[in-house]
Amino acid sequence: MLDNIPFNLRDLLQDTLTILAPAAHAKQLELVSLVYRDTPLALSGDPLRLRQILTNLVSNAIKFTREGTIVARAMLEDETEEHAQLRISVQDTGIGLSSQDVRALFQAFSQADNSLSRQPGGTGLGLVISKRLIEQMGGEIGVDSTPGEGSEFWISLKLPKAREDKEESFNIPLGGLRAAVLEHHDLARQALEHQLEDCGLQTTVFNNLENLLNGVTAAHETPSAIDLAVLGVTALEISPERLRQHIWDLENLNCKVMVLCPTTEHALFQLAVHDVYTQLQAKPACTRKLQKALSELIAPRAIRADIGPPLSSRAPRVLCVDDNPANLLLVQTLLEDMGAEVVAVEGGYAAVNAVQQEAFDLVLMDVQMPGMDGRQATEAIRAWEAERNQSSLPIVALTAHAMANEKRSLLQSGMDDYLTKPISERQLAQVVLKWTGLALRNPAPERQNEAPEGHVGPLVLDHEEGLRLAAGKADLAADMLAMLLASLAADREAIRVARANQDIQALIERIHRLHGATRYCGVPQLRTACQRAETLLKQNAAHTEEALDDLDKAIIRLESEARVTA
Repeated sequence: MLDNIPFNLRDLLQDTLTILAPAAHAKQLELVSLVYRDTPLALSGDPLRLRQILTNLVSNAIKFTREGTIVARAMLEDETEEHAQLRISVQDTGIGLSSQDVRALFQAFSQADNSLSRQPGGTGLGLVISKRLIEQMGGEIGVDSTPGEGSEFWISLKLPKAREDKEESFNIPLGGLRAAVLEHHDLARQALEHQLEDCGLQTTVFNNLENLLNGVTAAHETPSAIDLAVLGVTALEISPERLRQHIWDLENLNCKVMVLCPTTEHALFQLAVHDVYTQLQAKPACTRKLQKALSELIAPRAIRADIGPPLSSRAPRVLCVDDNPANLLLVQTLLEDMGAEVVAVEGGYAAVNAVQQEAFDLVLMDVQMPGMDGRQATEAIRAWEAERNQSSLPIVALTAHAMANEKRSLLQSGMDDYLTKPISERQLAQVVLKWTGLALRNPAPERQNEAPEGHVGPLVLDHEEGLRLAAGKADLAADMLAMLLASLAADREAIRVARANQDIQALIERIHRLHGATRYCGVPQLRTACQRAETLLKQNAAHTEEALDDLDKAIIRLESEARVTA
C-alpha cells in the first residue's frame, strides 16, 4: 500500500544526493541536482519509496561511471490546478548500454551481458523493485543510453500538488544581497546559481579566483558592493593555503566567504576557513542547508555566537552505517520517527568521511561490510580523533550474530557498545540516551510475537512478526521483505559457489549478510537456518554440511511460499 503524504521534491532529491555524495567523490565524480524553476515543489505521494528509487538509480550511476558527471534532474512536463506531470531523471557519463542490454535491464535477476558483469557489481535487482513501485504509482520508468557515452534513467510520474509550506525563516533575510560565484563545472555552476537566486541573492559569476577578487575590489565601497563570495573548489584547482590567503583578502573587503568542496576533501579545506560549520559546506549544496548557513554567515557575530538549545532538549544527531540498504532504511526510519536527525551511509569508508566532515552525537556501525569493515572504520576514526586530540565519539556496533570472543574483539577495536539485530525502537532509544544523554520520543509499545495456534516450530513466512520487527509500520515491513526476496536468488548462488570452492570465509560472510537481512523480516525459519549455519562454520564444527543443506532448503521454501502469497 502506497503512502499519500505531503513532501518537498527539491529536498527529497537533494537529501538523496547528500547521502550518496561520498561514494561519488571517492571516484572524483561531480554530483549535481537540477530542479527546474517551474517545477512544483510541494507534492503529495510516497516520499519513502521515491527516495528508495532515486537511491537505486544514483547508486547504479556511481557504480558504472569511471569519470565525469552524474546529474539528477526534476522538471515539469505538464500540469493542471491539482496535479503535476513530472520527469525525474538520473544522467551519467558511464559505460552506457546497448539496445539488447536495455531490453533485459528491468527483467528480474538479469545483469546485462558479460561485459557489464565484469564491471564492479551488477545493475542491481533494485531496478526491478523500482519498476514495480513506479508502476504501482501509475508512472513509467525507462532508460536512454549509448554504449561508451552514458545513460539517462528517467521516471515519468503524475502526482497531486500539495499546499505550499512557508519556507523556513532564519535570523537574517538574504534578499537584495549580492553574491560572487565561482564554480568551474558548468552544470554545478548552473545549479548553484539557481540555488542562490532562490535564496534571494543577486549573483555574478566569475571564471577564476583572481577575477573574482578583482571584481569584489572594484565594487568595494560602491552601491553595488558584493556581500558574499560562494566558491566551489577542489584540491586539484586550488590548494587550501592559497585559498586561505584569498579568503583573507576578500574578508578585508567586507565580503563574507563560503566554500563548497567535495566530501572527501572536507578535512583538507578546514585549514582554509575560520568557521568550519558555516563557511565550509559539502558538494552538492542542499538549498535548505545553504540558506541556513548563508544566513548565519552574514549575521552579526553576537547572533552567530548564540548557543543552541540545552543538550537535553535538542534532537540527537546519529550516523547510521550499513552496507545493506534494507537494514539502513529500517534503522533510519525508526530513529527519525522518534525524532532523531539521521545521516545514513553505506560502508566503512563513507563512515570515516562523514565523521571527518560533520558533527555527530552517536554512530551506529554495522560490523561486517565489504572494503572497510566496522572494526577498521572504528580504528580509523579513533586514530583521526587522536591526531586532533578530540574526545571520542560514541560508536555502537550493530551485529546479526556475535559470539562472546567476537564481542570482546568489537570493544577492543574501539567500539563502546554493541546491539544484536533485530533492534527495536526501545533498544535504539535506550542506547541513544545511554551514550548521548539525549532523549528520543517515547517508542511505540512493542508488539508481542505470537505464533499461530497449533503451529510447532518456526514459520516460513510470518507477517505478524515482520510487522512487529518494523515497529508496526506495515509499509516498512513490506519494503524490508521485498528487498530480502529480491536478493535471495543471488544469495543462494553465492553460497553454492563458495561451498563448491570450499571457501569458508566467503561462506561465513555471505551467510552473515543474509542473516542480518532476516533479522528485520518475518522469516523465522530462514533466520534460524542462517544462525545455525553461521555458528557451526565459525566453530569449524561437525554437521556443517547438514546445516548448509537445511539453509538451502529454507531459501527454497521461502521463495515458494512468497510466490504463493504474493
